[in-house]
Amino acid sequence: MATTIISIETPSLGDRSYLVHDGEVAFAVDPQRDIDRVLDAADKAGVRITHVFETHIHNDYVTGGYALAQQTGARYYVNAEDEVSFERTQIRDGQVVEVSPTLRVRAMHTPGHTFTHLSYVLEGTQPAVFSGGSLLFGSTGRPDLLGEAHTHALARHQYSSARRLAAELSEDTKVMPTHGFGSFCAATSAGGDTTASTIGQERLINPVLSQDEEDYVADVLAGLDAYPAYYVHMGSANAAGPTASDLSEPERADKDQLRRRLEAGEWLVDLRTRTAFAAGHVPGTFNFGLDGQFATYLGWLIPWGTPVTLLGESLEQVAEAQRELTRIGIDRPAAAATGRPEEWTDAPLATLASASFADLAQVRHHRPVTVLDVRRVSEWREAHIDGAVHIPIHDIVKRMDEVPEGEVWVHCASGYRASISASLVAATGRRVVVVDDSFDRSAQAAGLPIVTEATPASA
Repeated sequence: MATTIISIETPSLGDRSYLVHDGEVAFAVDPQRDIDRVLDAADKAGVRITHVFETHIHNDYVTGGYALAQQTGARYYVNAEDEVSFERTQIRDGQVVEVSPTLRVRAMHTPGHTFTHLSYVLEGTQPAVFSGGSLLFGSTGRPDLLGEAHTHALARHQYSSARRLAAELSEDTKVMPTHGFGSFCAATSAGGDTTASTIGQERLINPVLSQDEEDYVADVLAGLDAYPAYYVHMGSANAAGPTASDLSEPERADKDQLRRRLEAGEWLVDLRTRTAFAAGHVPGTFNFGLDGQFATYLGWLIPWGTPVTLLGESLEQVAEAQRELTRIGIDRPAAAATGRPEEWTDAPLATLASASFADLAQVRHHRPVTVLDVRRVSEWREAHIDGAVHIPIHDIVKRMDEVPEGEVWVHCASGYRASISASLVAATGRRVVVVDDSFDRSAQAAGLPIVTEATPASA
């Protein structure tokens, strides 16, 4: 039977895991912590998982590799050089694992994302390389997650590793990365097609395979931006051999408990869309909608260890959020409530004014308002509204005292991050308007003064 590769996507984190089988046995690569998805895929295919491969000690999520191996009895392959506190099958560069007569996997040392990073080459008539955080679609994994002291060296390793993959593997070898689909583990945005690629295609489009080393390193280092704060907790969690997700239903909270949790300074997170949140919400709650990168931004902004209560329209919505959070090590919500916001409080509901960039342009003619831009530094440098205050979303909690008093209009690129930030600012008592609009499409068209790298700001 032909080899089958099943991609298991986690779009909220920008990652993919893989299940590869020959119709009888299977191996998994970089499984996420909610291993029921991998087990379900194996069950549907009617195959046994006998091997689990980890490309690296992940920085952006809690692995399910150890738990999957424990549950299935599979051999768990982790680089012999990685310092971990659990028993695993050690593997090194060049070692070949015969998963089955038709599934032959060879390890390749491809440092750059980490020093011990491995890629796994599926050899045979349908070659593929599971490149983890090394060679991505049109990009490479970022080299700065182990600290500034190692960034320059890892960037050079990343260049050499990508070149090695391109030199040693055939053009028809499928490239199957873990990162690069919106993950902050990618050095740059991949752009273009992110459905499939081969070594041959990457030779044509990937800058790491067309630039010389000095240009590549310079471009990568110049393009690095902030990454989620929760990353600092992932390496130690993964080195300890984390358990599988506990997805059992959290405690149900009534109005009194929700009020007490708010008064205690805990985070009550409203999972509804920004439109629903703006129309009415419990005062003091924060909007992290499930329709965006929910876990990434919640994990980035919340003081680590703060209890989280989830507020959703349904049990299904809460369950989805809970699954997302376990992937980044927030194991159990403190509580949850479902239904409508009127059922969560006896206080009058708060609202958030919502507007467009055209509205903002009109308002600025009539009264002074603060424009708060919460996009990343790279986005700000590319173009921003003249006179805007810039506080990236990931800094908004610790820099709240820099947000001016008075009327604040908050924007990002499209509205999702603006709603998160606006809910945090509104909880401090400021008057807030969230700009739910496309910056690229609408800001300049509305007549707002835009500063770009080519045009200096007004004096």
